[in-house]
Amino acid sequence: MSEQNFCYKYPHPSVTADCVIFGFDGTTIKVLLIQRGIEPFKGKWAFPGGFMNIDETVEECAKRELEEETGLKNVSVEQFYTFSDVNRDPRERVITVAHYALVKLSEVKGGDDATSARWFSMDEVPSLAFDHDRILRIAVNRLKERICFEPIGFELLPEVFTMTELQNLYKAILEVTFDRRNFYNKMLKLGIIEEAEPRPANAARRTPSKYRFNAEKYAELKQKGFRLEF
Repeated sequence: MSEQNFCYKYPHPSVTADCVIFGFDGTTIKVLLIQRGIEPFKGKWAFPGGFMNIDETVEECAKRELEEETGLKNVSVEQFYTFSDVNRDPRERVITVAHYALVKLSEVKGGDDATSARWFSMDEVPSLAFDHDRILRIAVNRLKERICFEPIGFELLPEVFTMTELQNLYKAILEVTFDRRNFYNKMLKLGIIEEAEPRPANAARRTPSKYRFNAEKYAELKQKGFRLEF
């Protein structure tokens, strides 16, 4: 029976999983890249990823490759596109299932077939291996779409944050400037954030209030979605 699992006589493609991992440094959106240590494209930067094993799903493959090549563990990834151009990989016919995730910035390190792993600001991303430039463009567009229909921030901001930090996150993703008062009112009305601590009575006028996400409301809106317009 086991022989029949591997005796299909017609040519068929291999499958890989690639991971577009976004982080936020308080001002700019960053993306995680690895420097390839092997051919093809040795020395070029690319997304963490690799070939799917015969006994795993593409999601399991994505998480495994991410950990092996960057050290990031237990990251919740989401599929967003399948890339199947015939000549996208010079080694053989390869289809890749691209995933993305939002994570808090943390230290990363190269491993497996990656000589290095680094966070890059979006305006510093070098030319990428394979068709990863196209993968990045589509991932960024998907992130911009998602932020209008799901709350984003829990995965990227610290537990306690200021409204300015939240506004900077949305500004960095959507690449637009918001009216400060309108943004504050919109976020407070959604109910996904709440004051983390009472503002001291004697606090200076410019001392910002601190907030945290209302986890229950955040999860509710994340599940059913909403349309965010400014």
